[in-house]
Amino acid sequence: MLLWKTTPKTVLLLKKLGLELMEEAKEETREKMLFFQIWCQAASFLYHQEKMTVLVEPEVHDVFARIPGFGFVQTFYIQDTSDLHERVDFVACLGGDGVILHASNLFKGAVPPVVSFNLGSLGFLTSHPFEDFRQDLKRVIHGNNTLDGVYITLRMRLRCEIYRKGKAMPGKVFDVLNEIVVDRGSNPYLSKIECYEHDRLITKVQGDGVIVATPTGSTAYSTAAGGSMVHPNVPCMLFTPICPHSLSFRPVILPDSAKLELKIPDDARSNAWVSFDGKRRQQLSRGDSVRIYMSQHPLPTVNKSDQTGDWFRSLIRCLNWNERLDQKAL
Repeated sequence: MLLWKTTPKTVLLLKKLGLELMEEAKEETREKMLFFQIWCQAASFLYHQEKMTVLVEPEVHDVFARIPGFGFVQTFYIQDTSDLHERVDFVACLGGDGVILHASNLFKGAVPPVVSFNLGSLGFLTSHPFEDFRQDLKRVIHGNNTLDGVYITLRMRLRCEIYRKGKAMPGKVFDVLNEIVVDRGSNPYLSKIECYEHDRLITKVQGDGVIVATPTGSTAYSTAAGGSMVHPNVPCMLFTPICPHSLSFRPVILPDSAKLELKIPDDARSNAWVSFDGKRRQQLSRGDSVRIYMSQHPLPTVNKSDQTGDWFRSLIRCLNWNERLDQKAL
């Protein structure tokens, strides 16, 4: 449960922006106001009614600076976010699951609580409808009617490091909320990936690739590849092959204490590719490896009701989990 020792003072307001929409928003005030209407509502409420400092990302701040009456919106240096978690009390995300992944990527260490409002097409992780944003933000800031705090889910993240010839590559450390994927890319050959756990070879992946997912990511790419769906409170990581060239190669679930290494062997027919939460895709040459272990800094998300209720509602709302016509009585 999230309990504030003192009333929160600073909020980071995030919303996903495409480059084309950003350029349109900069062109004329009317289009700008129309596009930022939702953002402006949330920013105004947090500043004028809750007396909070409102932060946005630098490129968004450039647009807000041109809107009359929004000079109160502040920003930060995107080149250095190492102390951002100390400046921000909580994060308010407006959009779909991609905004939460973006929030996770902003914080390399500790992450402030994240409350997300669904404006996307799916929104498995965004359990709060935007029309309730005022009452839900009040609940986060002040607690609800029966409790001083609100329920949160601590979502495990994975720390991933790329190694070349046994040495860590500078600047190649990533924290992922959903999954890391190693695959064959556009190569016509099967991937060949050696998989180690605590320096012990456990198997070789021969197929399209392999997914290592968190419980949060278990309902994303991993599920589509045949992996189990796991409640985010279960401390584990999922090891899911992608189209393996073996009928006996089934997905497995490992404890959160596992330390994995995915290595491209010297006798592999081709290089491989790695991506982190679907982004920052890069090539792995023969001899390269990725080391994966649980991050010390989970991502806390604010629940609409409670941890389990929100999860099952998302399964049904987004994935139509076990929905079918009732069997008729005899």
